Amino acid sequence: MEIDKDGLEAVLKRLKRAQGQIGGIIRMIEDGRDCREVVTQLAAVSKALDRAGFAVISAGLRQCFTEDPSGESVDTATLEKLFLSLA
Repeated sequence: MEIDKDGLEAVLKRLKRAQGQIGGIIRMIEDGRDCREVVTQLAAVSKALDRAGFAVISAGLRQCFTEDPSGESVDTATLEKLFLSLA
């Protein structure tokens, strides 16, 4: 199943922001910044990635419950496995 790209614009925006955060974290470590600051930023980027993953799953679920133009169907076990892989 291919997810509609229009529905993923917000996800791409979130991932690009996370990409910038990761670059910032790398610079923080290279600059010897306080570990609490680094951990705080790591937690933030981790949450952003989790939310992006959940948004992708959500978009896939919405698409599965509407008519899929490709004719493919995804069973609930596959969707559940994808969803739980983020846990």
